[in-house]
Amino acid sequence: MSNFLSQLTASERARLLKELNYMNLEEIRGFCSERGIPYRIMAESANGKVKATKDTDRKPIVLARVRRYLTTGHVGQPTRIPAQIVREESPSARPGPRDRLYYRWYAKEFEGVMRLLRDLTAGRFKDGAVARVLAMEFWTRGEAPTFEEFARSWTKAKAEQYRLLTAEYAYLTDLRHQRADGDWKAVRKAKAKSALKTLARVAPV
Repeated sequence: MSNFLSQLTASERARLLKELNYMNLEEIRGFCSERGIPYRIMAESANGKVKATKDTDRKPIVLARVRRYLTTGHVGQPTRIPAQIVREESPSARPGPRDRLYYRWYAKEFEGVMRLLRDLTAGRFKDGAVARVLAMEFWTRGEAPTFEEFARSWTKAKAEQYRLLTAEYAYLTDLRHQRADGDWKAVRKAKAKSALKTLARVAPV
């Protein structure tokens, strides 16, 4: 078991863990790819095969794996969508409220899905980050909710969308605390560069 962070002082550890949040997805995925830390979502098929999807884990999930790797040396397991909620075909053009929202059936191009979700929320439903995060949370738990269940969950999540704002989203966090001024991009770049330099030192490839 490798604790890469043991090479750092307490203040250096605290600084690195904070600076990780300022790395963008390209920088994070570069670090992960070189060390075999998974970030691409996998899906099982009915024949038992597992393949990589077009989807990737959200930043908080990937950074959680990075932090675990830094303290244990373990790369962790990829997110896997179980076969029972994966469908090869597209959803019906006119789905019903009790039909299920299977993996990748939430997409703007499926107009019937969008129309039904608007109908179930009295026209309030809008495509956006809340809906996409919510759908992926269901699917990665191995659940395909009914459209009724998804609409109810979306209504609740939309009212509490501030909960999506975690420390890993550095810009939005700084914006909320009025720390995102005109120099923020330069600050982000400097903090990310510092984090990458420390990572290369304590956890070389």
